[in-house]
Amino acid sequence: MDPLTVGIIAFIALFVLLILTVPIGFAMGLCGLAGMSMIIGLAPSLSLFGTTVYETTVTYDLSIVPLFVLMGAVAARSGLSQELYSAFNAWIGAFRGGLALATIGACGAFAAICGSSVATAATMSKVALPEMERYKYSDSLATGSVAAGGIIGILIPPSVVLVLYGVLTETSIGDLFIAGFLPGILTILGFMLVIVIVTRIYPEMGPAGEKHTMREKFAALGRTWAIILLFAIVIGGIYFGVFTPTEAAGIGAVGAFGISFLRGRLNYANIRDALMETIKTTAMIFTILIGALTLNNLMVFSGIASALSGFVSGLDMSPMAVMAIILLIYLVMGCFLDALAMILLTVPIFYPIVMDLGFDPVWFGVIVVMVVELGLISPPIGMNVFVIKGMVPRVSLSSIYRGVIPFVIAQLVLIVIVFLIPEIILWLPDTAKAFR
Repeated sequence: MDPLTVGIIAFIALFVLLILTVPIGFAMGLCGLAGMSMIIGLAPSLSLFGTTVYETTVTYDLSIVPLFVLMGAVAARSGLSQELYSAFNAWIGAFRGGLALATIGACGAFAAICGSSVATAATMSKVALPEMERYKYSDSLATGSVAAGGIIGILIPPSVVLVLYGVLTETSIGDLFIAGFLPGILTILGFMLVIVIVTRIYPEMGPAGEKHTMREKFAALGRTWAIILLFAIVIGGIYFGVFTPTEAAGIGAVGAFGISFLRGRLNYANIRDALMETIKTTAMIFTILIGALTLNNLMVFSGIASALSGFVSGLDMSPMAVMAIILLIYLVMGCFLDALAMILLTVPIFYPIVMDLGFDPVWFGVIVVMVVELGLISPPIGMNVFVIKGMVPRVSLSSIYRGVIPFVIAQLVLIVIVFLIPEIILWLPDTAKAFR
């Protein structure tokens, strides 16, 4: 059978397996291995698969993944999420919709030491939702703000998704981290603006919270010193070239343990839970990565990648128009696929095309992550939506989706802005090079 036909059949089989709810890492690995066996034979395919598994698990650059996951897991059990929320609540909670504003701010700050959208949403929901329920916030605004705030977790550094993009494309992970900072801040501000507009139109959806004195505000802010220090060391060290991202991950993990110890939270139960979460999350990420790399081998041997690249290159369209089509494909795929799987599945296909068109790899990586973020709150999948639903079973999925729609619109507007003004993404990495 023609290799190209084998590749097309394998991709059709992949989507059938996904519809049958087969875990995406296993689905990609199975389809890739089966397709390779039909092209080059079973024995060479198994040998190549074994090499892929080995080289993936021993790659030095990928050691950053479990270290950053561990840092976030330990920090989450140190009470930092509660203090972040309390600090933002003290400063802006007294405004209309203030508790929702505090939720977005706390999600953004917690993302700076977590790197996972789902973990950010799950952690902050335990802190923010009871408070908003106490002040009679509408279910849609309360759950929507937590779900939307969670997506900042894969953009503001450190980000596991940006790490994997950097490894796949051999792009500087440090530059990716630094480049994600400004768009992350703009995302926070954009989501806050959404809350201000919604509560201005419908004041009953987000009543004002409790007022605090200046003394209480600064006291609450002072209790966040740990997260500020940890973020400054990790990201500041990368920005000024003091250490590599992998070294930063190790320092961050050790720092999280140190903070947990100083706060009296470093007990057996918390250590066990943090390590188990790290093991499970890392195993999940590596399984998807190995499956994606196996499928990528099939794309190379079958000629799908080169055929698609040739087709796009032959289109009589401007580079910006082609890029817009690629991002539109991501938007559609984001409604059905997991963010991590989508990055690993599509970047090897689109990256060579984007580079041929002359775009910056750092810009492409950050803007793709911004588009992929939408999939975490978009129907019919919306991983963050289901996380929130699990936290508050009494709230219907339709209410949560109604709550996230304004945030989806805000994110789309921001994507258009950074698409048209690449300097928003590239300015910080360019300035950082002067310190290295």
